[in-house]
Formats: sequence, C-alpha cells, structure tokens
Amino acid sequence: MTTENTAENPDPEATFEASKSHAMEAAEELKAAAAQRVNELREAAVERGQEIKDRAHEKAEDFRHQATEKSEQFRDYAQDHFDQARTQFDDLREEGEDYVRANPAKAVLFALGIGFVIGRILR
Repeated sequence: MTTENTAENPDPEATFEASKSHAMEAAEELKAAAAQRVNELREAAVERGQEIKDRAHEKAEDFRHQATEKSEQFRDYAQDHFDQARTQFDDLREEGEDYVRANPAKAVLFALGIGFVIGRILR
C-alpha cells in the first residue's frame, strides 16, 4: 500500500515545492511583462510629450509671426496717419503765416481779441 499510496498521492512537500517553483516562475514572467509594459508606456509618454512640445513650439512661432505682422501693420497705419497729420499741420501753419504776412494789423487785433476773451473766461 505504501508504494501504491506514493504513486497516487505524491509527496506533499514535493508538490508544494513544484507549485512554489511554478508560482515563482509565473511571478517572474509577470514581473518581466509588467516591466516591459512600463517601458513601452514610458517611451510612448516621452514621444507624446515631445509631440506636444513640438506642436506648442510651432503654435508659439505662428503666434509670434502673426503678432509681428500685426505690429508692423499698426506701425505702418500709425505712420501714415502721423504723416497725414503733420502734412495738414504744416499746411495750416503755412496758411496762417501767409495770412499774418498779408494782414498783419488784422492778425494782431485778432490775437488781442482772442487773448482778451480767454483772459475773461479764466477770471
């Protein structure tokens, strides 16, 4: 019976050791698979981060380019209007000078009248 019993029921310690060994192998395989997956995910995250960084850099460059264009447009617009205003001011100044040269008495009386009115208003 002992021989039959041994064939039917293997040694519990041997079975335990075999199960333990099998479990350790499975755990190592699982650990290796998990480490591999972690590395894959890390690489994917680094790649995605680089893509996002590159895209953000492109957007920043586009924004800077557009801002530069707009500032140049505003500068040109302001310069054009400033030039027009300067031209109009120069024309008015010349007309005023011409009027004063042509009518000095009227210009002096007009200036005195304006000075008198402003003086009265300020009192």
